[in-house]
Amino acid sequence: MNGVVVIVAYRPKLGKANKTVELVRSRVPTLRNEGLVTDRTPLSCVHATAQSSKSRNGNRRKQSTPLHKNPNVLAIWSKFFAVCDCVPLNTLPESAEMFAGFEPIAD
Repeated sequence: MNGVVVIVAYRPKLGKANKTVELVRSRVPTLRNEGLVTDRTPLSCVHATAQSSKSRNGNRRKQSTPLHKNPNVLAIWSKFFAVCDCVPLNTLPESAEMFAGFEPIAD
């Protein structure tokens, strides 16, 4: 199987949790059009601290332009950074557990 699993955790800014979840749900078509994700279904969750995370199946073999230079990816990042911050996974309380549990976000 090609690709990698990428997990990102977001901490919504005050009052921006719903917008963060909306962006998490809407990002995949753009990433697919850019050849940056596989056809596997992404998994999106909410943490106990009301943060959200996503996993995606990245397709590094098709990535010809670095992400930080891809205008469509930069547009997605700009929307995300307006409403949330990316945080390290080890800052999530669940990461300290042997079996970390998260609440799935409905599609």
